[in-house]
Amino acid sequence: MAGRVDTHLRGEWHWEHITPDLLQAERVNNVIYSSQTDYQTVIIQDTACFGRSLVLDDKTQSTEVDEFVYHESLVQPSMLVHPSPRNVFVAGGGEGATIREVLRHRSVERVVMVDIDKEVVDVCRKYLEVFHQGSFEDPRLDLFHCDAVEFLEQTREEFDLVIIDVPDPLEGGPAYLLYTREFYEIVKNRLAPGALLVTQSGPTGPAFYEQCFSAVANTLGTVFPKIFPYEVFVPSFGATWGFLVGSLGPDPTCMTIEAVDTSLNLRTEGELRHYDGETHIGMFSLPKYLRNAIKAELRIISKSKPLFVT
Repeated sequence: MAGRVDTHLRGEWHWEHITPDLLQAERVNNVIYSSQTDYQTVIIQDTACFGRSLVLDDKTQSTEVDEFVYHESLVQPSMLVHPSPRNVFVAGGGEGATIREVLRHRSVERVVMVDIDKEVVDVCRKYLEVFHQGSFEDPRLDLFHCDAVEFLEQTREEFDLVIIDVPDPLEGGPAYLLYTREFYEIVKNRLAPGALLVTQSGPTGPAFYEQCFSAVANTLGTVFPKIFPYEVFVPSFGATWGFLVGSLGPDPTCMTIEAVDTSLNLRTEGELRHYDGETHIGMFSLPKYLRNAIKAELRIISKSKPLFVT
């Protein structure tokens, strides 16, 4: 999820092009696992700066040092603005950290996680224990290895929150259809009254937002009556990172610092490391250039006109 990334292990270094003209490099201490699955390449490695890291299709997905920034930001605002989320759907999230954040909430009765790549989930369960913290063993979890689009098309179940935690829309990658208008329409039809969708949406820096973020925002806005963009800086991604909420009712921007902190204390288990009321207000305070970019965006992502990050 780290911008446009070409990852190579050259000797003891891990190289990523955040853009064709911007390089981020980190010393690799040990490669734990490397494989080509049926859907993507997967690397788990220990690095000098960001610790144990997951890399899919040459793109850093999360790292031990700062994964909590990404996963708390993805999950917690939408979970808290819903009055009582009981039934939650997660697409992707192979590390298990997304479901970890969902399962903090006492109201949750069932989490349906659909990740198409069983091999990735299996190696994450084995090597990324610090990420998932045993969440795969929670009896509230139902885990499926199939296509998320087909799963949602076929089920009649309704969800209070749908979380899309899949890689960027790479050509040939397994996730690009989960950024289309057709997919968002499928999700909307599987949402309970007053429910929400939240999706990771790519980098948001001045040199990066056109890759994915503004187009996803415009596409989501053609399906949902209200959308709410926000961002957070993720150091291992080398950029600020964007998220988008599509809502059938609740407005996360109306939550005050006090309301967020009170809800966290009443509704969740465990101590968060990044997200609280003050952080919430900052995440939804987008800079002017990004607000203007969303307003000016004309692209609508569809099955016939998919968006591929290059």
